[in-house]
Amino acid sequence: MRNVTLILDDGSRFHGKSFGYEKPVAGEVVFNTAMTGYPESLTDPSYAGQLMTLTYPLVGNYGVPPFTFAENGLPHFMESEKIHAEAIIVSDYSEKYSHWNAVESLGDWLKREQIPGITGIDTRELTKVLREHGVMMGKIVFDDKPDNIPQAEYAGVNYVDKVSCKEVIRYNEGEGKKKVVLVDCGVKSNIIRCLLKRDVEVIRVPWNYDFNSLEFDGLFISNGPGDPDTCDAAVQNIRKAMQNEKLPIFGICMGNQLLSKAGGAKIYKLKYGHRSHNQPVRMVGTEKCFITSQNHGYAVDNNTLGSDWEPLFINMNDGSNEGIRHKKNPWFSAQFHPEAASGPTDTEFLFDEFVKLL
Repeated sequence: MRNVTLILDDGSRFHGKSFGYEKPVAGEVVFNTAMTGYPESLTDPSYAGQLMTLTYPLVGNYGVPPFTFAENGLPHFMESEKIHAEAIIVSDYSEKYSHWNAVESLGDWLKREQIPGITGIDTRELTKVLREHGVMMGKIVFDDKPDNIPQAEYAGVNYVDKVSCKEVIRYNEGEGKKKVVLVDCGVKSNIIRCLLKRDVEVIRVPWNYDFNSLEFDGLFISNGPGDPDTCDAAVQNIRKAMQNEKLPIFGICMGNQLLSKAGGAKIYKLKYGHRSHNQPVRMVGTEKCFITSQNHGYAVDNNTLGSDWEPLFINMNDGSNEGIRHKKNPWFSAQFHPEAASGPTDTEFLFDEFVKLL
């Protein structure tokens, strides 16, 4: 294992060993407090451009499942067709793995997909630094090649355009009872699976595609990476669709932010984001609280919602917005992940609510 150093923008240095693909890399350093789910997190397009720190100390002990695909093109066990995170940072990498469904180690998978992985980092201290300072840019540099320093930008980069599909893809074509247009901003595969198992036809379109000329019964806006302010084309297309006040609309994560922007609200960047399986949210107007899976660095400013809109969910930790709904029209969203692969499935009923409206 070669010696590597993680260098943060504030000058902090963390020394570790490489266990993945050996290349220097740079990106926004974020932390995730989930205890499991590294195959799903690494393949979640929302991590594009980011160096993912896992706070759970032991990582790799259950290996990696096979990267196989269903007839419809969706992977069986992953959230997209490849790893999207720029790198993974862990405290203690387990070289030996044991799991009924594992076919290779995490290190071997990272090498195959040319993604760096570093171990031996004090991830508790790193997380404390990120919580105090806020997420920041970082670089992974190999100690024996100190002059090979990568450069990266995150703010202002349209990562949605990098991960969205490039052409229209149809699932369950001609067989679903209703048709749903899915605006792909970096959709997780389990979102599509959750729609398909509710017997709808899914028309997956690129993030900036004007879908309003298509025939469909409902609009779904997916999760995705980066800054929602880089996605104005999607916002304009959503606004066009909202001229039909009876059209059901459902957004998740980035979809919550884009629907909010289409409704006139503003977005702000969180200090260190929400990335975990255990974020408590309360449904506004009730005493119902749900444990949710989340992965986002931006939030909707509740104070900028128009008079026709109201918060649907609120984060119980910091009071930030976790979803909105229109007071009259069938439009609503969730900032968290109801499909939650991996993670809690307390809120998957939101897909049922959406399908009922079609």
